[in-house]
Amino acid sequence: MSENPIITFKKDRIGYLELNRPEKRNALNAEMVEALKLAISDFEKDKDVKVLVIKASGKVFCSGADLAYLQSMQTNTFEENLEDSNNLKDLFYRIYTSPKVIIAQIQGHAIAGGCGLAMVCDFSFAVPDAKFGYTEVKIGFVPAIVKVFLLRKIGEGKSKQLLLDGDLIEAKEAQSMGLINWVVEAEELEQKVYSYAQKLIKQNSDQSMALTKEMIGRVQEQTLEEGLDYAAAMNARARGSEDCKKGIAAFLNKETISW
Repeated sequence: MSENPIITFKKDRIGYLELNRPEKRNALNAEMVEALKLAISDFEKDKDVKVLVIKASGKVFCSGADLAYLQSMQTNTFEENLEDSNNLKDLFYRIYTSPKVIIAQIQGHAIAGGCGLAMVCDFSFAVPDAKFGYTEVKIGFVPAIVKVFLLRKIGEGKSKQLLLDGDLIEAKEAQSMGLINWVVEAEELEQKVYSYAQKLIKQNSDQSMALTKEMIGRVQEQTLEEGLDYAAAMNARARGSEDCKKGIAAFLNKETISW
């Protein structure tokens, strides 16, 4: 059995978080969820890390909630189960609102909560053989937390198809639905993710990416007028930032920008 639920390391300004329960198909339990939250928090404080990558060991990216773990909690009180549920909610919220760009590197199936974990990342690369879906309704459970983010990502119609149908879909169909971004061959996956992360690291301001990600999350909650007022304020705020001053000066002086 794996000793650590996740493995973390850094390479060329990328922070890697590797799910490390291959013998359990990287199923999510309290220890793994807490470890992911702590690792993300640590990387967010590391100024040398600009992009995060969530990957996994073994053949499966993540099979969702550890069902044996869930079964052991069925005699818990509502309050105890709510505390555990909030732990997963906090992880997804942390990924969605993190100032760091987070990429999912999906080398195998991503199912139920595992599909949610992949989907809530900012970008995702998957191998052609990977399958995706939310199977909760087939075992009498509900896709509660993942639903909130899925509706934002692909809309109500496609979300209903995935959440109420419960069947798994191929990577290409997941891509066409907007669930994931790119499908790449297995032997190219690691390098494609690395190259894309390096592109973001070298060409973009981390401050600008963080603010843009924050705005994408917040503006969807607002009315048209509120959204525009918020956007105008953020526009004004960005103009006075050091990164904006540096970037515009370099562009006008035809200098290469080093981020």
